[in-house]
Order: sequence, then C-alpha cells, then structure tokens
Amino acid sequence: MKKVLLVTLCLVLVLSLAGVGLVSGAAAKKPLVFTMFSSDSNPSYNNFEDPVAKEITRITGVKLKVDYPLGGDANQKLTLMLASGDYPDLIFLKGAQQFVDAKALVDLTPYINKYGKNVKKLYGPFLKRLRYSPQDQSIYYLGCFGVNGEQWDINGFELQHAAVKEAGFPKLKTVKDYEKVIQAYVEKHPTIDGQPTIGLSLLADDWRIIISVTNPAWQATGASDDGEWYIDPKTYKAVLHYSRPQEKEYFRWLNHMNDTGLLDPESFVQKADQYAAKIASGRVVGLIDAWWAIKGSEESLKQASKFERTYGHYPIQLDGTTISHEIQDSGYTSNWGISITKKCKDPVAAFKFLDWMASDEAQILRSWGVKGVHYTVVNGKRVVSKEEMDKRNNDPNYGRNTGIEEWLYPFPQYGDGVLDRTGQTYTIKSKQQIMDKYSDIEKEVLAKYNGKLWTDLFPSRKSLGVKPYGAAWQMNTPQDASWTVPWQKCQDIIRKRIPEAILAKPDKFDGIWAAFMKELEDAGVHGLEATMTKLIKERLEFWK
Repeated sequence: MKKVLLVTLCLVLVLSLAGVGLVSGAAAKKPLVFTMFSSDSNPSYNNFEDPVAKEITRITGVKLKVDYPLGGDANQKLTLMLASGDYPDLIFLKGAQQFVDAKALVDLTPYINKYGKNVKKLYGPFLKRLRYSPQDQSIYYLGCFGVNGEQWDINGFELQHAAVKEAGFPKLKTVKDYEKVIQAYVEKHPTIDGQPTIGLSLLADDWRIIISVTNPAWQATGASDDGEWYIDPKTYKAVLHYSRPQEKEYFRWLNHMNDTGLLDPESFVQKADQYAAKIASGRVVGLIDAWWAIKGSEESLKQASKFERTYGHYPIQLDGTTISHEIQDSGYTSNWGISITKKCKDPVAAFKFLDWMASDEAQILRSWGVKGVHYTVVNGKRVVSKEEMDKRNNDPNYGRNTGIEEWLYPFPQYGDGVLDRTGQTYTIKSKQQIMDKYSDIEKEVLAKYNGKLWTDLFPSRKSLGVKPYGAAWQMNTPQDASWTVPWQKCQDIIRKRIPEAILAKPDKFDGIWAAFMKELEDAGVHGLEATMTKLIKERLEFWK
C-alpha cells in the first residue's frame, strides 16, 4: 500500500511540475504546450523549432503552437472564435474590446501582483497604462511594443541612393524636391537592368493602402501618427485626417504624379508580392512606405550587391510650412497585446511564461540568440563574431534559421537602446550596429546630409515633445452599431474615393474630392469624430 501511495504521490508531483522551468530553469521532460493565435501573420514560423524557440522550451518547459491568419487578415478567424467561444490558451489582439465584451479574457492584475516580478520591472510606471478603461480597470493584455525604446528605424519618403547621388545630393524638403529627383533619374535612365524604370510605386493591397497611400498624407502635412485621425494638439479635438485641407493638396500632388507618368500605373492593382518583387528588381526609384514593409526587398538587393538601388528615408513635407512629426513620442501606450483566455488550460503557468518572457534572461535570448552559438561572453560583455554579424546583417533567412528576434513581438519587450545591468542594450540593435550595417553608398549619402542615422535627418523626439494621450489609433473604440456601421461605411468610401481621385484627370480631381467629403458626412463621420474626441479626453483624465 505504501508503495502504491508513493508511486501515486510521485505522479502527482511530476504532473504538478509541468512547466516548472518557468520558476527554476529546469524544464519538464514533456513540454507544456500552449496554443496561441496571433493577429499578425509570420512567414518565418517553423513550429517553434528554431534554436531560440528550443532554448525557450528547454528553460521554461513551455512550447507554443501558434496559429496565424491566412492571407494576413485575422478578422475571419477572430469572428469564428467569438461565435463559437472556442479560444486558444493565448491570443494576440490588435484591440481587445470584442473579446472583453465576450468575457473571453483573463484579468491579469492578480497574476501580476502575485507572480509578475519581471512584468512589473519591464513596464514600470507604464503598467497602469495597460488598464483597460476608466470603467473597467482590469489588465487584459501585456503590451507588445518595446518599453522606453529609442526610435532608430524610420518611415518616410524613400529614394534610391543612385538617384540622389546623381542629382548631386540636393535639398530634399518638399514633395517638389522629391519629384525632381525622380523625374530627372527616370528621364536619364528609362530602363534599369533592361526593364522599364518606375518613378514612384505605391501599394494599395488590402490594409496596406493605409501604410503606403493614406498615412503619408498626414506624414507630409506635419501631423503625428494617430492612424486615421488628426488630433488637434491644443484642443484635442479629433477629426478624420482626410478632412484637413492640406491633405487634399497632398493627394492632388499624387494625382499630378499620375498625370505626368511618374506614378506606377499598377499601384492600385498590384499585390504585395508583386510589389516586393518589383522593388527587389532595382527599377523603382521612389517609394512611400514603412521601413519594415520594404526590408525584405532591400535585403534581396543587398544579396545581389545592388547597394545603390537601396533606399534612403527623407522627412518630405508638402511644402515648407510644416515639419515632420514622424518620430514624435507617444509615451508607452498599447491596446495591442497578448492575453490569456478563459479557455487556457493552466492560466498560472501561462502567466509565469509571459512573466519569464519579460525577464532579462528572455530578453537577451530572444534578441542575441543562444549563448555559445550566436554570441560569446568576454569580460562580462556579450560579443557577436564578425562572421555571425555578417550573416545577421545580410542573410534574409537569418531570423527564420536562428529564431533571433522572431519571438520579440508580440511578447513583452524592452525597446531599442534600453540598457541591462551590464551596460549593454537588451536588443542587439544599437546606433553603432545600425551604422555598421550600412553600405558604403548609404554612408556617403547620409554624410552629405550631415547624418549618421536616417533619423538624424528628422526633427528629434526631444524637440517634438510627448503626446499626453498616447496614440489615437490605439484607442478602444465602441463595438456596437453606433460606431462599427458608420466606421465601415467611411472606410469603404475612403478605399474607393482616394484611388479614384489620384487616378482621375486633374480637372476632375476637385469634383471627386467634394463628393468624397459629402459621402463621409452622409455616412456619419462627424458622429465618429465626436466619439473619438470624447475618448481622447477621457484617456487624458485616466492617465493623469
């Protein structure tokens, strides 16, 4: 009997220690598998079997089985989850309101209080900003963006280095300056590597229309990133940014670019993969896109030693009356984050895993890789060999093959430039590492504009100040018909009228724009603006 009791107690002990690595560092023999859905697709995912993922499992005893949306659109999958009540253990959401309303998410507050040593350290004074709302102060997710980070990557108006150099490194302040460089290069070089030269290419494929076509309207007219909104910095009144008169003139300029033949005629019909291949061919002189959106194509150009065909990023404005607010600091704010669902098989172990992901050990592993494999420690400092750094900088499959940086987003993470206790940055990215990665022509172009990093060409964060309400695009908006119906109507109108206005004959532009504004009014845009204004002012009070 005693023998049977002893065996039973041992079995209970083994089962209770599943995931014990979360605390002690000794992983269970059989990993505790958590299912997870991510609202962002990840073409590099390899079943949590890359070297970094395996090391995470070895240390924590946890393995993730991640489901990603097909085609990059998570809405269909999320809608099915809400309808069925069948949720994964963990879920990464870009806005949690529907899941909060469905009571699908666990309030993390008691777990943070009991087990969240690393989470408390990482988020620090910003932890209170993760509270859901003034009415519901639960914490339903851990924010996915880097805390306290510098911004060294930049979105802007891109030009090939070859074109800028050939133009004699001219002043690049306005869209006219930008246009002149493109026009001169296209006229002198009608083909590149035997293919027709493209002046400016945009991407309007699904949600990417926001990044490449519509967001640049506020970027080029001195506004900061509030998504579809413009928030008056003095009154905090919100308006849909398209209603600003200066943005109409930005789209008129795109209409002009189309009329003169400098705009890629396939801009509004090409798919993302076609666009990426076109850039990777080296024949697109100008782009208006996010750095992360063109990163893969640039890596392909570098692999082909076409460094002169890669791009610089410039703070282009419509005219000389505004300055770029592209890198204005929003403080730490996120209604995007990773949550534990009510269906989680072991919420305590799941939270302990997330807390470990916030630890120094996890931050270094996810950014630097496996000690002794991807870096060594010399005199207490992490050192990456030149051979490894070359692979990191130039191999487009490096992340997939190693897992390095693949498991940073959307999990808790420190931002670039934050120092650990050794005085090194948690992320491997530093100013020097970025500069070391630059090609000779990139360094030459930057030097001509008195910069070492592309962000040096933009107004500094310090000079722009911090937005006290965070970012409007991260607000939790109502999910009932009073919001969702007019919002969808407005989005449908925007996606129809903006391409129509850009592609029209110039003498038709004003009529199309007037019809555009009238349709937005009829769809209820002013009610949406009033609601957003109210939400902004509520957040200002909530964060005091």
